[in-house]
Order: sequence, then C-alpha cells, then structure tokens
Amino acid sequence: MARGLPIAAALGPLAEALGRSPGAAAVVQAPPGTGKTTAVPPAVAAAVAAHGAAGRVLVTAPRRVAVRAAARRLADLAGVRLGGPVGYAVRGDVRVGPDTVVEFATPGVLLRRLLADPELPGVAAVVLDEVHERDLDTDLALAMLRDLRDLREDLILVAMSATVDAERFAALLDVDGAPAPVIAAAATAHPLEIRYRPHTGPRLGPRGVERGFLDHAAAQAAALAAETAGDVLVFLPGVREIDHVRARLAALAPEAETLPLHGRLDAAEQDRVVAGRDRRGRRIIVATAVAESSITVPGVRAVVDACLDRGPRLDLARGMSGLVTVSCARSSAEQRAGRAARLGPGVAVRLIAEAEWPQLDAWPAPQIAVAELTRAMLDLAVWGTPGGAGLRLPDPPPAAHAAAANATLAALGAVDGAGHATGLGRLLARLPVDPAAGRALLIAAGPLGARRAAAATALLAEAPAGDLTRARPGETARREARRLERLLGRGDVVAAAGDLARDAGDPPEADPVALVTALARPERIARRRDAASAEYLTVGGTAATAPPELRGHDWLAIAEVTRAPGAAGGRAGALIRAAAPASRELAEYTAAARRGGGREVRLTGPLGAGRISAREVDRLGAIELAARPVPPTAAEAAAALARALAADPALLRCTPAAEALRARLALLHRELGDPWPAVDRGSLAARAGTLLAGRGAETAPAAVSAEELRRLLPWPDATRLEELVPERIRVPSGSRVRLDYPDPDQAAETGRGAQPVLAVKLQECFGLAETPRILDGRVPVLLHLLSPAGRPLAVTADLRSFWDGTYAGVRAEMRGRYPRHPWPEDPWTAPATARTTRRRR
Repeated sequence: MARGLPIAAALGPLAEALGRSPGAAAVVQAPPGTGKTTAVPPAVAAAVAAHGAAGRVLVTAPRRVAVRAAARRLADLAGVRLGGPVGYAVRGDVRVGPDTVVEFATPGVLLRRLLADPELPGVAAVVLDEVHERDLDTDLALAMLRDLRDLREDLILVAMSATVDAERFAALLDVDGAPAPVIAAAATAHPLEIRYRPHTGPRLGPRGVERGFLDHAAAQAAALAAETAGDVLVFLPGVREIDHVRARLAALAPEAETLPLHGRLDAAEQDRVVAGRDRRGRRIIVATAVAESSITVPGVRAVVDACLDRGPRLDLARGMSGLVTVSCARSSAEQRAGRAARLGPGVAVRLIAEAEWPQLDAWPAPQIAVAELTRAMLDLAVWGTPGGAGLRLPDPPPAAHAAAANATLAALGAVDGAGHATGLGRLLARLPVDPAAGRALLIAAGPLGARRAAAATALLAEAPAGDLTRARPGETARREARRLERLLGRGDVVAAAGDLARDAGDPPEADPVALVTALARPERIARRRDAASAEYLTVGGTAATAPPELRGHDWLAIAEVTRAPGAAGGRAGALIRAAAPASRELAEYTAAARRGGGREVRLTGPLGAGRISAREVDRLGAIELAARPVPPTAAEAAAALARALAADPALLRCTPAAEALRARLALLHRELGDPWPAVDRGSLAARAGTLLAGRGAETAPAAVSAEELRRLLPWPDATRLEELVPERIRVPSGSRVRLDYPDPDQAAETGRGAQPVLAVKLQECFGLAETPRILDGRVPVLLHLLSPAGRPLAVTADLRSFWDGTYAGVRAEMRGRYPRHPWPEDPWTAPATARTTRRRR
C-alpha cells in the first residue's frame, strides 16, 4: 500500500518500535505528501494484531474534510468499502461498522469519547495526526491519552508531525521515562521556485482583508494558471475571501474551473475537490488552511499564498473572543509552498515582500495560548483535572485565560467552587456546542420548542456576519440543527432543560436567534450610546461599533465581536461582526443576574476644585438604565474621597500652608524615617481616611489643610517638629527668615536629596562663619545670598569660604550699584543689618 511512497522507508522502523511491547509509543515525522496519513494507520493496526490485541486504530486529524478524505483514500487503496474495515466519524456524520479496523475522527470526537468513558473501550491504538498544528483539541487529547496510558498499559500511542518539532512530542509520550522513538521520513525533493509578489496596498484593513489585496491574489492565480500545466492552489484565510477571489477569477480565468475548499462546504463538495472527481480541465482551487497539511489536493503544480491565517483569539482586556486574521508562520507558508512540488517541479507565489519573510513567526502560536478556553476548561474539569493540573500538556493554559474561562463556567453552573464539573457541566460537555450555547439551547427548548431552539443554536454556532435574524442557514447548520433536535429528545437532556427553563422563567417575545444569542452571551447584550451613535456599550462593560447593516437598533444581542482599528472599530477599536436585534425586555430577562444599582457617589476633579455628586442608579451590568441625583451623606462623601484618591493620588491637593508643612515632613521622613510619616501623594491618598476624618458631605471638598496634615504627626515626636525642621531661621541681623524646603514630589521623581534653601540679603549675614544646619545638624542649609534688590548674588553651602574669597569680587561689583547699603572690606567685623546706610548732613 505504501510502495513507492517516501513513507515506505519508515514503516520498518515504526513496526520495530511498536513491536517492543504493548503500550509502545512513537512519533512519526514526515512532511506533507509522504503518504503517512494512509500508510501509518495500517502499520499500527498490524502492530496491534502482532501483540494479539483486539480493538480498532483510531486516527485523528484536525479537520472534518481531512478525516473524510483520509478515510476514503485508505479505503480505495485497500480495496474495501468505506464504513467497513475503514471508516470515519465526524460531528453529525459517522460511517463505521462492527468490522471497522481503522477509524478516522476529529480530535473533538475523540475528546467526547474519552469524557464519556475514560478507558476508551474498543480502541487498541490512537494515532494523532498533524500534532504540529497545535490545535487545542489535539493538545487536550494528547494529554488525556498520556494520562490514560497509566491505567491502560496496552494502549499504543503514535503522534505524527509534519515539522521538526517531533522531539517535543517524543518527550511527552515517554515510555518508562525514555522519550518515544522518532521515526523520520523525507519527502521526494522536486524543484520548487519561490516568487514574492507583494501588493502595492495593505493586506489587512479595519474590516479584514482588503479587497484590493484579494484582487491582486486573483490576478496572480490567473497568471499562474496561464503558465502552469497543473492545477493552482490558492490559500486565503476565510470563506468571504474565497468567494471574492472566485468571483474575480470567473472574469480573469474563464477557461479554468474555479472551486472552493473550506470547512463549511458539505461533504460532497469537499470530496469532489479532494478526490479530483468530475474534472473539467484545469482547476484553480481556492482554499483555507484546510489544504495546508491535512489533505492532499491532486494535480496541484502551483500555489498562491496570501501568507495569512485566521484563528481564535481571546482579548481579555475587551472581553472579546473570535476569529482574528494575522500573518501566518513561516512553517505554515513552507508547508503550503510544498504542495506545489509534490508531483514534480512547482511554483509558489507568496503575496508578501521578500524582506517580510524573516519577520514572520517561525511557528504558529499554540491555540491553548491564544484562544478562548471555556470549552477546554470544562473538558479538563470533567476529566478530573481542573485547569489541567497534573496533565502533561504540551503547553499549560495561560493563567489569566484559564481564570476567565472558569469564571464563565461558574456563572453557567458548570463547575463548583473548587473547579470540579457539576452534573450540568457534565451534560454540557456532551453537547456538540460551546458550554454557553449549550445552556442557552436547554433553556430555550421549553419556550421555543426543540426544533426552533436547535435551529437558532446551530445558526449561532455558524455565526454568519451581519444580522443573524436575516441569515439563511447553510447545509452544515441545517444538519447540525437536526442533530441538536435529536439530542433534545434524550431523557437526561429533557430533564435538565426543564429544570433550567423553570429557573429562568418565561422569556419575553423575541426572535428565536435573538433569544438564544442573548441567553448564551448575556454579557454581550449591548445598548446604543444614543440615537445618532454607531457605538454600543455591552452589559460586560466593553464598547464596540456596529456595521451599517446593524445600526438603527437600540439593543443588540452580540454573537461575535472582533478588533478593528481605524474608523470601522470607532473609539473602542472593536467591530460587531454578528448580532441579532434585541430589546430592553430581552436584555433584562437574560442578564437578570447582572441587574444592580443603588447609590453611586464619586469625586470629579481634584480637591479644592472638584465636586462630589451622588445618584440613585439602576444598572444592567455596565449599562445605565435610569438615574436621578440625590444629596450624598457624610459617610458616602468620605468613602467617595477615599476611593477617588486611591485610584488617582494626583487628585489630592493641599493648601499653601499644608504644602509648606508637607515639604518639611518629607525631609524628616527622608532623613529619619519612622515614625515620621511618608507624605508623597500616594502615601497620603492611602491614609485618606485618617487625613480627612471629620469632614462633612460638602459637594466641593476643600484642599487638605495644614491642620488635617498635622493629624499624621507621631506623638510625642511631634513636639520636636519646629526644632528639627524649623519654619524660619534667625540670622545675625536679628531677622527670622523663612526656609524653603524642597518640593517633595520633585524630590521623589528625581531621587535626589535636595537641600532646604535660605534666601537672605547678604548684609544680614555679616559675621556669620558657620553655615546653618537643621535636623540635629544632619542637613546643611543652602544659602542664597541676595542683593539689596532681592536678586541672587551667590549660592553657597560654605559661608567661611565665601567671605574669605568670593565676597571681594561681589563687593567690587555691587558697592557702586547699591551705595546706600554697607559693603565693608571686612565682613567678619561689620555689623549685620537689614537697613540702609544713613546719609551724613
């Protein structure tokens, strides 16, 4: 069966590795096109038989189209009926029988079986294909299977990877502490020409992939079709882009048959492309990443790669999750290009500049690191390892993502306080939709009936862009709806649905899709800012802009929202992609748990210039339904001040007298530390309760006074305040001159210990030899010696040196300018004075 294929050379070493003992493991590393997907499963089945074991070989691939294509290809090669010795199982489509030996399935199907019966009865070996793609379900299945092997020592595990990351998986599948053997196979090397053809404009814009870039992709595909003997395979990130390029190719390459290939096609359409049936000459296949490594499209000799990828991303800051288009990884682009050289010399055109190539990530990000994890956390909880604790996952889930997912599950009632699955959680884990949509389905089944609830839930899972109430479900959604309707007839599901519906109460009149969407995502119910606005605020507190087709409704139940810079995303940088028009009544029904209100008191502006306002508010999460002003109480005002200052210490302002005292205290704290308090704004804000104790409920709170600041002084040390940091210093003239202490905030910012300054007229200091010092002599004062007009003449911290040196120059320059003031030759013996020299008559 593998004769002539590159993988054939690896089958002997693989049989040897798996033949060592029941429960053996191996990693097969082979590029796309080597034949591993169809050659390795029979080899594993032979190893199972050699051990005298019974049970089938279960082979996973990340996509349904790949599962069906691999099963059909293996059945054809083996000359057996599909559904007999070779079968497959994907969601809503199962073709297996009692004599099935090799069964292909998606990782999601494998997870559901593991959670239903953790011993995986009837399965002797599992082959996980395309583990390098780091699909979330594949990562979870790998970890659970590794966990299961501790109980089932006869279970054979094989991981297959198309990249050089095989050693990582070999370590995860260790046997008795030793890494699993890596069996490598090389692809047949045909010449491959790489061309770079960037578009003159941007690839991505506010609404996704730019139309101009898609037109460029179509032009490149048409040009390749004209010069290439074989088929052309075009890689684009999604269905919308595929439809646009196919429409352009109808005009640019009318002689070629243009076919789509993506996960939303029905099985017959997918199989037609993959099997190459009903060919009508040269073909241009416009595909998503489904054709990257999971399946082989026959006849391809040229590839056009947009170098884009679309995958799930979680934006914790905005509370959004959805599909996001980004540049693909280099490893993905290399696999795509390799599709052109599988049968012979090929050409791959990358629609980026060659200089951009090194800037691409080397590997795609694991889904567990970037995706929304609610379903994954539920699966882990049902498995008995909340959060993945104790499981050997290829990468651990990010703590913040896991916490957000567990909070969602707790709100759904799917996990308990310790993170373990509840009865409802175990039921939701068995439903083929995400947990929130599953709970919505159960609640809606009562008032809507099973058929309408199932249809609305299936459409929500498909999430077509725009107004969901006007969307027509595709064949995939219709098939899924029939499956969900059958599930709603099961006894345990009927009982759970009845309990949830009774707890929820009767819903208001609403479109079925709007009801299910609002029940599934109550935090995403949104109200328009105002009648002229395109921006909506959600119950969860995030804002998003509606596209033109969704504007005009006061309320929306949002199914999907995505990041969008520029005008499309508005101020919030987020765009509503899919939603259903809703109503206030529907919002209040589905988000009842988030209904709250009461008195809201807040400070607006800094002390001394701001105001305290109070309102009685009725809220639905972050959405304000109604409000009326009320006078604040003294306790409310104090609490509002404390909250505002804790959030923004810059709001704390002091009177001039308090600022002067704060500067003295700051120097004390800097030089002596405790018990003298820190008086930077952050420290004062943290002690606002003590600082502002006794204030009333004034609407315009005054700045902090010196008397209030003195409340922080330690006792009995406070009695030495004037002694340690005097407000004024007596100079030889008899004057008491104010000391200027350094600004505490500037000192904190610069980290420098600035000195206090004594600005005094020079004539008042005659005879003063020692520079004044404070803080028990620790800190010298910096003298600013002034002219009779108050202008600086000298700055010194060493008076003795000044009198003996610099003074003579100052005297020579100033005596003619200020003749009525004394400028003695000997400043040591001259009397200090604040007065002018009297004129003689």
